[in-house]
Amino acid sequence: MQGQTQDNERQQWGWIRHAVLIVAGCMIGAIAYPLYLVPNGIAPGGLTGIATVLHYAFGLPVGISSLVMNVPLFILGYRRMGGMFAFRTLVATVLFSLLIDLFRLDPVTSDPLLASVFGGVLLGVGLGLILRGGATTGGTDLLARLVHRRFSSLSMGVFLLVFDIAVILLAGFTMSSSHAMYSMISVFIITKVLDTVLAGLGTDKACYIITTCSDTIVQRLLQEVGRGVTKLKGTGAYSNKQVDLLLCVVGRTELIQVKALVNQEDPNAFVFITDTHETLGEGFGKLAGNDEL
Repeated sequence: MQGQTQDNERQQWGWIRHAVLIVAGCMIGAIAYPLYLVPNGIAPGGLTGIATVLHYAFGLPVGISSLVMNVPLFILGYRRMGGMFAFRTLVATVLFSLLIDLFRLDPVTSDPLLASVFGGVLLGVGLGLILRGGATTGGTDLLARLVHRRFSSLSMGVFLLVFDIAVILLAGFTMSSSHAMYSMISVFIITKVLDTVLAGLGTDKACYIITTCSDTIVQRLLQEVGRGVTKLKGTGAYSNKQVDLLLCVVGRTELIQVKALVNQEDPNAFVFITDTHETLGEGFGKLAGNDEL
């Protein structure tokens, strides 16, 4: 009975977390349009990019135009999505589209380069939060799924890239080549920021240590740094000798301590250090419930 209660509480917190992420993502992403993108004629790819071009050419509202284009795609694609994912996507799509038109904000800058950069950052963060909340804003994601099911040889990634290029070219023909180039910058930044939000900022470090003093180093890492260590067995290709490979993930501030103690125990150790995109598990972020749909 207690286990069931804990599961219900965990599920409720999951709902709250997803709702907060989706709402926050929609708000952050939507304000990018009146503050930066729309006033400077920057079409950030996808259906909202087409809506921006329509706004520039005919004065149509960006949000409503995007929503109108999304509706038939959602009707065609909702059966291929899970029930909960479809519901969240519907909510995110409607909320995101409406907020674009509801936010009556004065533009921050008339410099298209600044607008493409900062608008791209805001939109990338917003879309990333929506995805982390277990939803999408519909649009080309749904269209890509439908096309991929019909033409399996065409991957979703290739389709999305081609679609964004087509939108940028449309912006170039409708507005100017400069608008198209600024739109290209914005799409690139949106993609990079989106990946960062989904994968994490990479502030933790994975330390790989090849040493002949593994036992001593392991004990010091456990006791002094307080991080777990994984010991792997390896063979040196040149010497053909058995060596120990230690793997230890630490925070950025603990890196100097790790290098110092390894140098004290084995100055001849071979160490290489890499960034981790996201670290989950004991001592770091929670694994359970972090990105569940």
